[in-house]
Amino acid sequence: MNHRKSPLTAAIVSCLVLGFSANAQEAKQDATELDRVVVTGIRASLQQSLETKRNADAIVDVITAEDVGKFPATNVAEAMTIIPGVTIDRAYGQGEKVSILGTDPALNRTLLNGQSIASGDWNMSDFPTRTFNYSLLAPELVGKVEVFKSPEARIDEGSIGGTVIVSTRKPLDMPEKTSLSGRVSYGRNDRVEKTDPNASAAFAWKNDAGSFGVIVSAQASNESIRRDGIESYGIVRAKDYIAGVGGAPGSVTNLPPDWSKSPVNGVQPTLPATCTGTCADTLYANPNAVGPNSTSAHFFEQKRERKTYSLALQFKPVEQMNVELNALKIDADFDHMAQSMFTHQGNTWNSLKTLSDITVKDGLITSASHKNGLVVFDMQNRRAKVESSTYDVKLDWNDERWFASTHIGHTKADGGPQQVFGEFLARTDYTWSIADAPGKPGSVKFTGSNPFLHPDQFQMDGGWAGASGSPDMPDWNTGWGGNLVDKPTVDKETYGQVDFGIKLDSPVYLLRFGYKQRKHETRQVQQGIGLAAVGGYGDAKASDFDPRELPGNYLGGFSDYGDLGKRFTIDGWKLADYISSGKWLAPWQTMPVVSPFSAEEFARNNWSINEDIGAAYVQADFSFDKLRGNIGVRYVRTDLESGSYACNTGLAGCTQSTWSAEKLAASYDPVVNKNKYNNVLPNLNLAYDATDSLILRASAAKTIARPNYTDISSYLWLSDTALTGGGGNPNLKPYQSTNLDFSAEWYFSENAIVAGSIFYRDVSDYILTESTPETHWNQNQNKDDTYLVDRPRNAGDAKIKGYSLVWQQNFGLGFGIVANYTYSDGEATGGRPLPFNSKNQFNISPFFENDTWTARVTYGWRDKYFTNVSAGRELWTMDYASLDASIAFRINENLSIGLEGMNLLDEQYHSYSGVEQLTRGAYLSGRRYMASLRFAF
Repeated sequence: MNHRKSPLTAAIVSCLVLGFSANAQEAKQDATELDRVVVTGIRASLQQSLETKRNADAIVDVITAEDVGKFPATNVAEAMTIIPGVTIDRAYGQGEKVSILGTDPALNRTLLNGQSIASGDWNMSDFPTRTFNYSLLAPELVGKVEVFKSPEARIDEGSIGGTVIVSTRKPLDMPEKTSLSGRVSYGRNDRVEKTDPNASAAFAWKNDAGSFGVIVSAQASNESIRRDGIESYGIVRAKDYIAGVGGAPGSVTNLPPDWSKSPVNGVQPTLPATCTGTCADTLYANPNAVGPNSTSAHFFEQKRERKTYSLALQFKPVEQMNVELNALKIDADFDHMAQSMFTHQGNTWNSLKTLSDITVKDGLITSASHKNGLVVFDMQNRRAKVESSTYDVKLDWNDERWFASTHIGHTKADGGPQQVFGEFLARTDYTWSIADAPGKPGSVKFTGSNPFLHPDQFQMDGGWAGASGSPDMPDWNTGWGGNLVDKPTVDKETYGQVDFGIKLDSPVYLLRFGYKQRKHETRQVQQGIGLAAVGGYGDAKASDFDPRELPGNYLGGFSDYGDLGKRFTIDGWKLADYISSGKWLAPWQTMPVVSPFSAEEFARNNWSINEDIGAAYVQADFSFDKLRGNIGVRYVRTDLESGSYACNTGLAGCTQSTWSAEKLAASYDPVVNKNKYNNVLPNLNLAYDATDSLILRASAAKTIARPNYTDISSYLWLSDTALTGGGGNPNLKPYQSTNLDFSAEWYFSENAIVAGSIFYRDVSDYILTESTPETHWNQNQNKDDTYLVDRPRNAGDAKIKGYSLVWQQNFGLGFGIVANYTYSDGEATGGRPLPFNSKNQFNISPFFENDTWTARVTYGWRDKYFTNVSAGRELWTMDYASLDASIAFRINENLSIGLEGMNLLDEQYHSYSGVEQLTRGAYLSGRRYMASLRFAF
C-alpha cells in the first residue's frame, strides 16, 4: 500500500485520514477493491470524491474529509453546498437546514455512520422535527459525507429528496501508527466586534499489527452572533380599521366609549372617529387591502458554545472480523436575547381604533398614521442548551463467500430554552411606511414623543380597576406583563440491525438481506407562569432595568428606516431576577405554580410521539458486461402513538391561577391517538459503462417520508392579540413518492467530470399548511374568540421535476474549479408552491494549491423559496447569495496558518408575506472571519 502526503497536510484541521466508512456494501468493496492511496489536499480529496462517485451503483455525490476541512465552513452543511441540488437555509447567517433536489429539509434524512442521530433545537419558536440541526456537528469529526440521491434497499427509508450519510474516521485506516493533530483559532464577527477562541485536537494510535486502534478527539467552539433586522408579525386588513374585529372598536364606526362623560339615556357616549374624510373613503374603497400588523426594530444576540468529544475503537482479531465502537458527546449552549421594539398598528384592542391616515396602492397598505397608537417593547431572555450523546457497536464478519453484520446503538438529544419574557407598552403618535419596500423594508416616524429614546415611557400592562377600584383588592382586572416558560425537548432512538450477504460467482454477485428495529421517542414539555400584573405593583417600567443604547452600528446595512435605528435595550438578567423573584406581585397575589397545567397555553404544548418501526429488506447487486447496479425491496411497518392532554374541568380557560399544583395536574387527562401504516418500497439502480469515460445511470424507486413530529402532535399556540395561531394534526399520513432519476457522467480527463442529471418526484399525500377559523379561549380578554389557525394537512399530490449540471476540473499549475447548477420546479395540487423549493441555484468554487499556498473561493446563489403559510398568507424567502473564501500558508511539515472569511457579502436574509413589499423579516448577521494555526505530528 502506498502512502503519499502533500505538504498541505498540516493545514487541515484534525485531518488524520480519509476515512472509508464501514457499511453493508463492504462485501462488494472487497470484490472490487481499489488500491487505496491516503491523500491530502484539495485536488486529492476531489479526486477521491470522483472515484467514489464513479464506482457507485446508485446516484451519489461525495465530500471527503479534506473538502470538509478545507472549505470555509463552521459546519458540515455549509461544506455540502458544492454538491449539485443541495441548498441550505441561512436564517442566522450560517447553514442549519439542508434541502436536496428542491425538497423540504424534513424530507431528507441525515445518518451518522449509517444510523440515526438525535437532534435538538434551541429556539423557542422551533419545534422538534425530523430535520437535523447541522450547527451541532463539528466538521473536524467528519471522514466523508455521502449524499444518496437514489435509494438502495439496504439504506434506511424516510427520504424523498436524498439521504445524507456522515461517516466518521476509523482508527485502522490511519496512515500512521501514532498521530496528533488539531487547530487553535480565533473567530470574529464584524457586526459583533468580538473575538472568540476555538480549539480542537485529535489523537490516533494503532498497534504494529494493524489489528487494534483508537481515535480520541475534542473540540471547543465559541461564536458570538448578532442579528439586526426590520420585521413584522402578521398582517392587518383595511376593513379591520372600519369597525374593529371581534367586538374591539374601530376608527370609523363601532367607536370606543368615552368614559370621561356620563351616559345619555343609558348609552355611553363614544369618542370621535379618528379616521374621517379621505382616510375613511380609502378604507371603504379598499376593504381587503393588507398591511403589516407591526413594524419592528429587531435585535438578537447569542453566544454559541459547543464542546464535542468523540471516541472510536476498532479491533480486527482476524482478517475477516471487524469490531467497531463509536461514541459521540455534544454539549452546546445557545443562550440568547431576542428583543423587538415595534409599532403595533394592527393590535386588535389597542390600535384598530387609532388610525388617522392611510395610503393604499395596488391592494397594499403602504403607509398609515395613528394617534395614540400602541408601541411595544418585548425582551425575551433565554438560556438554551442542547446535549446529545450517541453510542453504537458494530460487529462484521466478511470472508470470501459471505458476510454478516450486526449493529446496535442508542442516540439521545435533550434541548430547549428557558425563557423570561417581559413586555412593555407605550402609546404615542406615529407614521409607518413600507412604500419603498422591499429594498427599504420599513420605516417609522414618531410625530409624538419617541418612546424608543425614553425607557420610562414603556411600562408593563397593569390591568384595570374592578368594582372596588383598588389594586389592593382581588377584584382588580390584571394585565399581562410577560411570562416564565421552560420548553425542554427530548429526541431519542434505540436501534438494532442485522445484515447478511452471500457472494455468488454469477452476474448477480451479491445477495444481501437484513432486518432493523427502531424505537423512537420525541417529546416536548412546556411549563411556566404568566405575569398577571397589577397596577402599582407589577407595572414596572423599562427604565427600571438599566437601559442602555444599542451599538452604534445597529441596523448598519439598512437605510431610510426613520426612527427604528436609534433605540435602547435593557439588562435582560435584571429583568429575569425581577420576574422570577415575584417582586411584581400585589399583596393579595401569590406566586403562581410553575406547571405544565398552569394555563392552557402550556398544557396544549405538552405532547409526545412514540414510533416503533420494523424494516426488512432484500437486495441483489449485479454486474454483467458493461451493466451494473442493484435491485431490491424494503418492507416497513410503522406503529405510531401521539400523546397529549385534554381539559376535564369544563371551565373557560380550564384552570385558575390560584389552584395548587395537584389540582392543576388533575384538570387534564392524558389522551393518546394511535396510527399504523405499512409500506413496500422497491428500488432499481442501473449504471451502464458506455465507454471508458462515459457512465449512464438510471434509478426508479418508491419512497416515503414520515410527517414531522410536531405536525403529528396535538400542540397549539395562539396569539391573543393578532387572533392567529398554529397547531398539529395527529391524523396525518406519510408522504409517498415515486422517484425517477437519470444521469450521464463524462470523465473527460484525469480528475475531471462534466455531468448532467434529470430527476422527478411524484409525491402523494403531500403535507401543506392550511389556515382555518377555530374558537379558543382568549386569556387576554377572558372570553372565547375566533382565531385563524394554521395546521398541516395531507393537501393532495405534488410533483418535483428538474435537472442539475456539474463541472469539475484541474486546469494545471495548481488551479481548478468545481461548479454546479440545479433547476427544480415543484408544485402541489392547485399550483401551490412547495416548501424550500428554489427554482434555480448554482455554486462555483475555484481553487489554487501548491506546495506552500492553498486558496479557495466559493460563491453560491439560490432563488426565492416558499417556506410556510401563516394566517392564510404564503411566506417566502427572497433569493440569497453567499461568498466564502479561505487562504492558508504552510510554515513547515507540522504547522500552517490560515485565514477564512464567511458570509463576506453580509447578504440580507429577507422573508415576506405574499408579496415582496410586505416584509416578514429582513436581517443582517455580519461577516465572519477566522484566523487559525493548524498542527499535525
